[in-house]
Amino acid sequence: MTITPPPATTEAANPAGPAALPIPRQSTGADVGRSRAFTNWVVQLCKEDPGARSALRSGLRKDLDSVRRMHRLVAPWLPDSRSEDVERAYYAVAAMIAAQPRSTLNSPDKAPDVQQQQDAEQTPGGRTRRGTSLGAALAIAVTEGPGREKEMRVGTAESRLNLLTRQSVNGLHRHLPATVGYLCSVGVDIDWAQLIHDLSNWRRHSGRISRTWLQDFYRQRNRDLTRQADQADELELTTDAPQPPTGS
Repeated sequence: MTITPPPATTEAANPAGPAALPIPRQSTGADVGRSRAFTNWVVQLCKEDPGARSALRSGLRKDLDSVRRMHRLVAPWLPDSRSEDVERAYYAVAAMIAAQPRSTLNSPDKAPDVQQQQDAEQTPGGRTRRGTSLGAALAIAVTEGPGREKEMRVGTAESRLNLLTRQSVNGLHRHLPATVGYLCSVGVDIDWAQLIHDLSNWRRHSGRISRTWLQDFYRQRNRDLTRQADQADELELTTDAPQPPTGS
């Protein structure tokens, strides 16, 4: 039996259970607190309910008029005041989550009180704190992903990233599922809520978001290379250290 979403107001009683996360208060745009609660709920739902997972997965790479099976699950979570880009972001990310093998879906973050969750998304200055970008996730895949030679992995990640950052809204929705699937297949966590935010704002701010993805990729790569160099130096010092004489 499919688990239905919780009611659309935080004041109403919520059913017990891990999939019954409270929906944050309505707000304009892709509210980060709402989208994080939503993606946590979708992850848990996909782990527990094969029927719901199938319904969500059916919308992969489809437009909003072709995802009839998804509406009963996604629509209650949508902000009251929203653009079509925000709607499309919610549906696309839900479908991408559902398209991953259940074994690769990490348990969602424990959901705190709604107000605590919203407060946690804010910096002391009141600005929204960014989560982990897709660029950072690709850099992590280069360092931690198994398989091919490192140079090939770097080239693959850079090619994917450069392809994505050149896309229109439609192009991004078309190409993104393959990259997300690749990242999940090598065990890299995706910040699904941040992805909703970026997709929602791509039409207006693709330049800024692309810059962030690229900067995060190269900053993370630099940190990883520095750490690897430090570890190599430590290992070399340990290997070259004189050994104490052994007793006869």
